Amino acid sequence: MTQNSDPYENAVAERINGILKQEFRIDTYHLELYLMKKLIAEIINKYNQIRPHWSNYMLTPNQMHLQRSIKIKTYKTKNRSNSEATSV
Repeated sequence: MTQNSDPYENAVAERINGILKQEFRIDTYHLELYLMKKLIAEIINKYNQIRPHWSNYMLTPNQMHLQRSIKIKTYKTKNRSNSEATSV
């Protein structure tokens, strides 16, 4: 679920869910809820701190947000009432 019910935000949420399932295979674990939450927190940490991304010029998301020399890619949506770009 997304906070603003924006279709673009839903696409981002679905992409993240896909990464959790395909790369980290979280759907193969059958753990109690508290252990699953702990596992997902560790995976998110790896995703943001350790895993480099092609779209971030092979930087981790945290490295990309901390640096100032490379412009962060933004994408505009067609039918959006807000004319500002949404960063990814």
